[in-house]
Amino acid sequence: MKYGICSEIFKDWNDVGRTIDYVKSIGYDGLEIAPFTLSDYVTDISAATREDIRKRAEAAGLDIIGLHWLFVGPQGVHLTSPDDDVRAFTAQYLRDLTQCCADMGGKVMILGSPMQRNIGRDVTYNQAFGYAQGIIEQVTSTLEACGVTLCLEQLTHHETNFLQTPEETVELIEAIGHPNVQLILDTKAMSFLKQDRPETIRKFAKHLRHYHANDQNLEGPGFGSVDFVPIFDALRDVHFDGYVSVEVFKFDPGPEAIATRSLEYMKRAAGSNAN
Repeated sequence: MKYGICSEIFKDWNDVGRTIDYVKSIGYDGLEIAPFTLSDYVTDISAATREDIRKRAEAAGLDIIGLHWLFVGPQGVHLTSPDDDVRAFTAQYLRDLTQCCADMGGKVMILGSPMQRNIGRDVTYNQAFGYAQGIIEQVTSTLEACGVTLCLEQLTHHETNFLQTPEETVELIEAIGHPNVQLILDTKAMSFLKQDRPETIRKFAKHLRHYHANDQNLEGPGFGSVDFVPIFDALRDVHFDGYVSVEVFKFDPGPEAIATRSLEYMKRAAGSNAN
């Protein structure tokens, strides 16, 4: 199992190099970067900064997994907008994100960003589905050229009104029909599904490329009531070879505590039934 962690946990450090060295030193395999921690607009992250991150990670022996929180920061991006200009800008911004991801050495991008995909008034679900499909289809050639996979994320009804279930998310993935557009599952986001998390992992394994580890209490794995042993059993059963990456939404314990306790717990949970 490969373990990663998300960079916004360390945002207050204001030092990506320090973050890279630290997460490697405590046993992580990769770092997932939220672009808004570097700049509101990914286009403002300089070539020198991108190269420095890639080289610093290479020197540390740490993977830059890719990018997430893609649409947080910039104004004017929206996945389901009926406005032609907004959709054109969103498609171009996804291309820009893809290039940045590749420049840093990343291989996946996680498209969650609930507010920037919400369906607005006077837009039907089917219209929103078509708008999102059209935007992403414009980006597939860039994804392929850069060797980056865009992972669409199911989120709860408390967060968004678009792609609330894995079934809806996979419907969009299959409508796009490109190998560089796949699925991420998130522990917290699966809290309200009818099937349990291991069942969901097994059901959608065909498209699963990335996994976010957290608890339904919005803290890290092992900080709440979610038992990760069956989750890791399911990931092994489907021969998952992507990253299990820690993403949290409550930062009170501090970055060191979140990072160390989460990794320790995940390794125990993954090892409990391993051969």
